[in-house]
Amino acid sequence: MQLHLVDATYELFRAYYSPRPGTTAPDGRDVGAVVGLMYTLLALLRDEGATHVACATDHVIRSFRNDLFAGYKTEAGVPRELLAQFRLAERAMEAMGVVVWPMTELEADDAMATAAARWADSTDVERIWICTPDKDLAQCVRGESVVLRDRRRERTVDEAGVVARWGVRPASIPDYLGLVGDSADGFPGLPGWGARSAAAVLSRFEHLEGIPAVVGDWHVDVRSAPTLNATLRAHWDEALLFRHLATLRTDAPLPQAKPEELRWRGARRTEFRALCEELGQPKLAERPHLWQD
Repeated sequence: MQLHLVDATYELFRAYYSPRPGTTAPDGRDVGAVVGLMYTLLALLRDEGATHVACATDHVIRSFRNDLFAGYKTEAGVPRELLAQFRLAERAMEAMGVVVWPMTELEADDAMATAAARWADSTDVERIWICTPDKDLAQCVRGESVVLRDRRRERTVDEAGVVARWGVRPASIPDYLGLVGDSADGFPGLPGWGARSAAAVLSRFEHLEGIPAVVGDWHVDVRSAPTLNATLRAHWDEALLFRHLATLRTDAPLPQAKPEELRWRGARRTEFRALCEELGQPKLAERPHLWQD
């Protein structure tokens, strides 16, 4: 079997900011993001033939990482019309019959990382597709058996692709982000460290602890190596903190013990059609190609 782990928070944002005209429910609510999410998931199930699917959401955008770093991403700046659709999106996915992992203390990325770690070595699983363009999840990639899938760009990234794109192996992605930062998650990285220098150093030493304290032992072709080393030593604790923020958890409380429990058995006819009526989407009500009843 092949597992599709979907970053539903990303898909919801993607649908909200798409150039398509807005969609309003009969009661006046903005439901465009939810409707867009439903269409893209149904396309995954129909057109891409996904059979075992789970969708992870940031049920609460804040997580334990906000307690570790004050600048970490929050709901600030997210349009109220979009925030109001998160719970509705989870209802919609449940009505579609897919497994939903709504995260509170942890994040959607942690749920997908947990699932990938839990089932990567399962003899029943041929491949795990992590459906997101988020580079954080690159740390979960394993050879060609656990890959990232950017469905919008129709691009698949395996382990060789991670190295080609970021210059480091998957295990070094948290260290890489600890040095360069991640603006999407709200932490800055270290001054002067960029993608090229971080990749050059970590491709040789893999982790922060492996970088020699004496710059003469680096033997890496990077500009301003003495300055970069001095910055790393002066901001060592920050680098470790940022790496910790970027390191995905693999202990999320997912209720499914076996990958077979992710099998999609069809939409729940009564719930799905009632929701489509609530959203004012009669055409969407006929879109599923498989029903549970």
